[in-house]
Amino acid sequence: MSAGELKGRNVLVSGAGGFVGPHLARAVVELGATVHGFGLGDLPREAPLSSWRALDLSETDTLHDLVRRTRPDFVVHLAGQSSAARSFEAPEETIRVNVTGTWNLLDAVRREAPQARTIVVGTSEAYGPSQPGTRLDEETPFGPVSPYALSKAMADQMAATYADVHGLDVVRARPFAHTGPGQSSRFVLPAWAKQVAAAEVGKAEPVLRVGNLDVTRDLSDVRDIVQGYVALMMRGAKGRAYNLCRGEGVKLDDVAQRLVSLARVPVRIEVDPSRFRPADVPYLVGNPTLTERECGWSVKIPFDDTLRDVLEDWRERA
Repeated sequence: MSAGELKGRNVLVSGAGGFVGPHLARAVVELGATVHGFGLGDLPREAPLSSWRALDLSETDTLHDLVRRTRPDFVVHLAGQSSAARSFEAPEETIRVNVTGTWNLLDAVRREAPQARTIVVGTSEAYGPSQPGTRLDEETPFGPVSPYALSKAMADQMAATYADVHGLDVVRARPFAHTGPGQSSRFVLPAWAKQVAAAEVGKAEPVLRVGNLDVTRDLSDVRDIVQGYVALMMRGAKGRAYNLCRGEGVKLDDVAQRLVSLARVPVRIEVDPSRFRPADVPYLVGNPTLTERECGWSVKIPFDDTLRDVLEDWRERA
């Protein structure tokens, strides 16, 4: 399928009002598709949606009705509890939202729109710790260390089961860490950018308080990642899992140094032990070869450009 073949198609996006949803909606609308969204809260003003339904994934009757009414050609499942840190505080909620919620959506698609291609968005954190210098591919066994990662590993396997047992056209996306404008300060890089932006205008002391910096991540721009979802919609193989990542690691210590170098005032870095997770993955870098080969997708945006855009976003908010 080519990009032009999305023209006139219906796309249903769960969690369309979150961080990634508006970026995805814009990318898909630019290709001529109609996007319907649902999630918690009011209509997200920044997302170009043709319709919006305030809906929790536990509301199964309403969910079935929405899928039946919108008649989607594609479903992209973004909704969920997406913070590993919060998952330690609310493990039962995390499992309920990410596992049972995915089950409910897949079952609604199976019954109401079985022809639709469904992209189930997981996470690289399901892989768990790896040896420094390695790049994890899609055959790497899962080894989750947080309730969030466990819930996403379970949802990933559930999606594979729906493809195998029910014949549903499911593709599993495994994005590695990504950031960009619009992300909540509950996550590391926007939290840092928020501190720097506040220091620049005198709303906070010129200190960047950080957690564990001895961590290596494969970091991408959300605008590249949503292009990856589009590529999976058009060219992914039914039932298969695909990594979405840069394929290169960067230490968070280096990221923090690069961020303060962009500050308009001198900012010092200070480690705050209260910001450490109960369990963390010291090294997490992916191998995007399968996605590049089968779907023609790769990361395009330099990470320094992403870092500048995140900081500019928080400067505007400050």
